[in-house]
Amino acid sequence: MEKNNFQENADRIISFRDERDWKQFHNPKDMAISLVLESTELLEHFQWKNDAEISEHLETKRSEVADELSDVLYWVILMANDLDIDLNKALSDKMDKNEAKYPVEKARGNHKKYTELDPQ
Repeated sequence: MEKNNFQENADRIISFRDERDWKQFHNPKDMAISLVLESTELLEHFQWKNDAEISEHLETKRSEVADELSDVLYWVILMANDLDIDLNKALSDKMDKNEAKYPVEKARGNHKKYTELDPQ
């Protein structure tokens, strides 16, 4: 997604929902459930497949995977909007935390959780 289109797409999602008067059904719990459900639909594309099968699957189903990723993002954007969370700031703040927890010199090429990295 191009940088300049993200806010336009977010506004479009909110308008889409509001024009249909669906906000009345969108409490945080139900939106979180919808987010998880869409995430599991994304996961189904990869379940039981090895790397080669995933590559093959993506050759024919890439647009379906893109649809599922978009559905996940849809719920993230709506939740952030309704909970008054600035996603750009939240993501930037989270990346600051991640960079502190996973310094390059300790985490490069290492899959361990930050609590298991060498404390030196």
